[in-house]
Amino acid sequence: MTKRKSIFAENIYLCTMKKLILLLKDKPRLYDIVFNSDTKAGKVFDISVMVAIVISLLVAFVETKPAVVGNFKTVLTVLEYVLTFFFTIEYALRVYCSPRPKDYILSFFGIIDLLATLPLYLSFIPFLSSARYFFILRVFRLIRIFRVLKLFSFINEGYLLMQSIRLSLRKIMVYFLFVLILVIIIGTLMFMVEGGQPGTQFTDIATSIYWAIVTLTTVGYGDITPVTTIGRLLSSLVMILGYTIIAVPTGIVSATMIDTTNRKGKNGRCPRCNQRTDLKANYCKHCGERL
Repeated sequence: MTKRKSIFAENIYLCTMKKLILLLKDKPRLYDIVFNSDTKAGKVFDISVMVAIVISLLVAFVETKPAVVGNFKTVLTVLEYVLTFFFTIEYALRVYCSPRPKDYILSFFGIIDLLATLPLYLSFIPFLSSARYFFILRVFRLIRIFRVLKLFSFINEGYLLMQSIRLSLRKIMVYFLFVLILVIIIGTLMFMVEGGQPGTQFTDIATSIYWAIVTLTTVGYGDITPVTTIGRLLSSLVMILGYTIIAVPTGIVSATMIDTTNRKGKNGRCPRCNQRTDLKANYCKHCGERL
């Protein structure tokens, strides 16, 4: 009986390995499973990855509790190694079956997948022992749940937001350069006003610039406060200015979102992915964008 069970287990193992080898040779089918969720196998693969991500995040949270780690340290360590091995195999499969591996490696999800896999390996380097907690970046990978569940409306809204931020980036960078110059000027002025007072908290220009940033952003920690009348007047003006400063980036992104929303496709192509679509279609068949 034992010999029969052993033979049966060996046959199952050989059959499984044969199927895996055939699957590895069939790159188009492997690509559908790893990158797409239209098939049953692809959906099972994506759900398995997401379950592994959730478990890895729970392990990360539990490991920061010394009382819990003491009782389950071995279990948590084994889980961490197993999950890292799983994510390593997954990343290797994505690179292997991708038609253009370089495009995947340099894409947003490709970088996130790599950063979510490396931390445990980096933690073996003495001065990078804390790098293991970078696997918290795996939470970004849960975005794929919208694709698995076919929630195209959520995908489109996320795309709209990212596209608007990308198109607004130059304007926002110019704006933040202006704000940087402004806080340097305000900090220097406050140092000139308060720096010579007895027991002043504005001991240098760098500290004064820190105060200007905290005040201009309306955070107001209160750890540094002016004592002179002129200093308080300047502080009041900076606080009022802070409300207008904060509103500008929001207006820039909002205006860009409106322009992006009103964008229309041209020559029968989708405005989002630029793929050809049916002229009478309401949604793009490639990316789900509303036409």
